[in-house]
Amino acid sequence: MLTTESVSTLLLVDDEPVNLRVLKQLLAPHYTLAFAKNGEEAIRVTKEQLPDLILMDVMMPGMTGFETCRALKKDAGTRSIPIIFVTALNDTHDETEGFEAGAVDYITKPISPAVVLARVKTHLSLVQSDELKRTRLQVVQRLGRAAEYKDNETGMHVLRMSHYSRILAQAYGFSAEQAETLLHAAPMHDIGKIGIPDHIMLKPGKLTDEEFAIMKTHPQIGAEILGEADSELLKVAKSVALTHHEKWDGSGYPLGLAGEDIPIEGRIVAIADVFDALTSTRPYKAAWSVTETMDFIQEQSGKHFDPRLVALMVENLPAILEIKAHWQEE
Repeated sequence: MLTTESVSTLLLVDDEPVNLRVLKQLLAPHYTLAFAKNGEEAIRVTKEQLPDLILMDVMMPGMTGFETCRALKKDAGTRSIPIIFVTALNDTHDETEGFEAGAVDYITKPISPAVVLARVKTHLSLVQSDELKRTRLQVVQRLGRAAEYKDNETGMHVLRMSHYSRILAQAYGFSAEQAETLLHAAPMHDIGKIGIPDHIMLKPGKLTDEEFAIMKTHPQIGAEILGEADSELLKVAKSVALTHHEKWDGSGYPLGLAGEDIPIEGRIVAIADVFDALTSTRPYKAAWSVTETMDFIQEQSGKHFDPRLVALMVENLPAILEIKAHWQEE
């Protein structure tokens, strides 16, 4: 059964019972609470209950708060849980050490109830935002995998061309975040093939003109599947799905765009997709050598592909070949 709201769980860590009581009185009306009196107990409770947020004292017997924080950040199962230090230590050096240990915030005692409530609310909102991004990404990835069931291309192809796309995007001048978005959007390039009839998608021989005309509708179908969204990831995925078959000289489809009228993400995925398709074995063709493929891509500079991206592919070919070797077919 779905609930309208989920109450976050906080872990309060302090060796002084009076400090735990103060925080309990402040936070219990709003959150589910768990407690620990030292670092070792905090690690155990964290692994058992996976709280949404930890408020931790620094000076405790045995493991200090800094040591406990470092231990939690080394564990893949707990490293994403945000930790706020609540401590009487107010020296700049102590605060710096807290952040270096992996904490997201630092509150000094005696606490201000309003400050504690505000900081907790802020960091829980950030946790929820990160979780939403992860969930959205997982949905996109699974939708991308669905297209593979309608195609003779493999999951390794999708992985490789997505990483090629990120390399080219960064070389083109994308920020690390923008390149990461393209990495995750690129697997959606052929999602529209879900809407192509099986007798066309799975046909072993050459398509007729009529069949190919239907096949050429898959970019538009993909864009319609992804629809309108406020997510930057889905916006980029829609653009990639719609424009990765456009060509620099305007002879591509479905819109017949040319040059820089083609969105850059579509131009990048186009060259990454073709490079991997040509260098991969398919039921209907043998793999081309890298030399043959690069000769073809350079010959298509200014025709199929953006000339600047062709030059960047040549410059970054060693990194691209590392990806190709790492994600070989199983």
